[in-house]
Amino acid sequence: MDSTPFPSSSSAFDLVSRALGRYIPRGGAAAGAPGHRAARQPVPDSPAASHQEQILGAVNLNQDLMITRCNLHAPVFAGLDAAAGKPFVDLLPPWDVPTVTRRLRQVVETGEAHVARIQRLRRSDGSELVVSLSILPAAAPEEGLTVSIIAMARRLHLYAAETAIGTSLDIGETAQSLAESLLAWGDVAAVDLDFAVWTGEGVTGQVQRRIRLRRAALVPDRAWPEGYVTLGDDLPSDASRLLAQAVLRNDAPQTIVIPDREAVERVLASPRVVRALVPVDRSAGVACIPLVLDGVPPVVLGVAEVWRRADCPFRDSELFDLQELVARTAHHVDLARQHQREHTQVLALQRRLLPRTGGDTIEIASVYQPATPDSAGVGGDWVNSFPLPDGRTALVVGDVVGHGLGAAATMGQLSTEARALLSAGLAPDEVLEHLDETVSLLDDAESGLAAGYSALGSTCCIALYDPVSHHVAMSSAGHLPPVLVTPDGHADPLPLHPHPGLGAEFALREPFEVHTFVAPPGTLLALYTDGLVEDPALSIDEGIDRLTDAVSTVHPWDALQQAARHVVSELAPVRQRDDVTLLLARMIGYRKGDTATLRLPARYDAPARARAQVFALMSQWRTRDDTRDKMVLLVSELVTNAVRFAAGPITVRLIRAGNRLLCEVGDTGNGRPRLRRGDLLDDGGRGLSIVHRLTTRWGVRWTDTGKVVWAEVSR
Repeated sequence: MDSTPFPSSSSAFDLVSRALGRYIPRGGAAAGAPGHRAARQPVPDSPAASHQEQILGAVNLNQDLMITRCNLHAPVFAGLDAAAGKPFVDLLPPWDVPTVTRRLRQVVETGEAHVARIQRLRRSDGSELVVSLSILPAAAPEEGLTVSIIAMARRLHLYAAETAIGTSLDIGETAQSLAESLLAWGDVAAVDLDFAVWTGEGVTGQVQRRIRLRRAALVPDRAWPEGYVTLGDDLPSDASRLLAQAVLRNDAPQTIVIPDREAVERVLASPRVVRALVPVDRSAGVACIPLVLDGVPPVVLGVAEVWRRADCPFRDSELFDLQELVARTAHHVDLARQHQREHTQVLALQRRLLPRTGGDTIEIASVYQPATPDSAGVGGDWVNSFPLPDGRTALVVGDVVGHGLGAAATMGQLSTEARALLSAGLAPDEVLEHLDETVSLLDDAESGLAAGYSALGSTCCIALYDPVSHHVAMSSAGHLPPVLVTPDGHADPLPLHPHPGLGAEFALREPFEVHTFVAPPGTLLALYTDGLVEDPALSIDEGIDRLTDAVSTVHPWDALQQAARHVVSELAPVRQRDDVTLLLARMIGYRKGDTATLRLPARYDAPARARAQVFALMSQWRTRDDTRDKMVLLVSELVTNAVRFAAGPITVRLIRAGNRLLCEVGDTGNGRPRLRRGDLLDDGGRGLSIVHRLTTRWGVRWTDTGKVVWAEVSR
């Protein structure tokens, strides 16, 4: 066993230098580090290690990013001027200085290493060396950085590039990583993708006569001449056609090389296309490599272009390397395309579920902020508000477990079912009972609907606002409590009874309770999902308190949409891991002069009394004669049915809403009126037939004391 002692210093620079099998020379570069004694020469790790094969080097920097020591004495690093006291950025191409400087300072400030960046370094003669750069923080008590440098051998370069390209599912980042890796073979690298690939749409193996390319990546980052196609721009149609023809010769994707500027101009033919595709005067030669998915026939996703100076023609070995790298990474581009497609579909579904308008009796504002791209995908948050046919407004917010298409499918199903059940007149607790059963059925593996996804534990909160009585009925299935702000500015979370959520085991199921409260005009209600209030540094109660404080500052005169954005920007982190959803509802209600309530005993004279009072009210509202006659006959038929089939007092409520009139007749009966097809001489069913002909729509909803039959008539 070798007993040679190691130097006492444990800095990152010394650790890297020991791995070199070399020594830190006395004087010279080492002399730039006062107080550091020279390290003794360690024993090489392997007898086969030699000075000629060394590809690893190290440079030590102070906090001002000046070189203090270096160990770049292997032949592969010849020409790199890394003398002590010089700025490290002098080794970089000018266009890479801002990016690398930002990375260096980031490591100084955070202490987190930045590993394996593919980088080019400038030699004194103007040539460049491709290396893998790792930035390591200095070990305490030292300050500064150690930059380890690995000269990229062919296979190592391909491996490192492929590893870097496959780290993101964002199609833009994937294309950018590919372009940065391709830059090792040229002066400018670009990746142009088929527009269908860029947007996440499906791709086909059939060769298309017309193709639309969009620039997905371009390196280096610099000021480009006017007319040149930069990041995010569509290539001119002529340029797209020429590139497609070039790489699809004989309907087979192939790499092509145009060696010099004269040949480039001859092939491109048009000065406009030359300006769009040729980056600079010095970049005269180009290699175009198709991004191809293997198959029969192969599918072309786009084209990668590498431009070089006229005095540096492409060698055959370099072209083989380029083709191998692009071939290895094309599937990463396709994976990013598939992720983009799923992300776009889910996002479109969620945005479709967002409220469009609140109507005349309630003002609605909503904010949906999807999770950051590095999360598992778009989540299952959903929020909706919609007017019910009887004049009330439903507010619904939910959070489906999981991310991606499985969560999106469940989210869409639950949202649609909730809307249908609420429109049919069911109470919030009854709707949640049906949603609870739906989630349980979706989780049944035998049904074949689960498909590896479980929605158990999803949450939902439903609120129904009555703009006449100004009452809100609310039920919750495991959802976080909404925040209520009264007109005087007092804000508190609503005291909803906790519930385990949708799809809980039978033993854990509890009845869904209905919480009813008064919401006078000017009341503000905030419904949200957990992404808005969750913070690793705070408890969930503290997060809700922060939301309560933020919502309480919304002034009754504030524009509600702007207020909602302000609340989200104040509470939500910049890079959240979950979707953020907020729904603000400001209660307005009907004006007193637009509603009237009549209470009648369930006696034989109730229809006549109702006709007289409705006739007087319609005259007061100055309705047309035909509309007045319709409303009188409609109320008469509904009250007659209530007297005939129900008991107890009868309540008639009339509402004037824009260009329509609403009529509601409530009684204590529990039978459901049904429209039937009958003969003219039948005694039953004619009343509802008249109602059906007089109205634009009608329906029934159930209450704690009976039912309400409602109907709508156009004014």
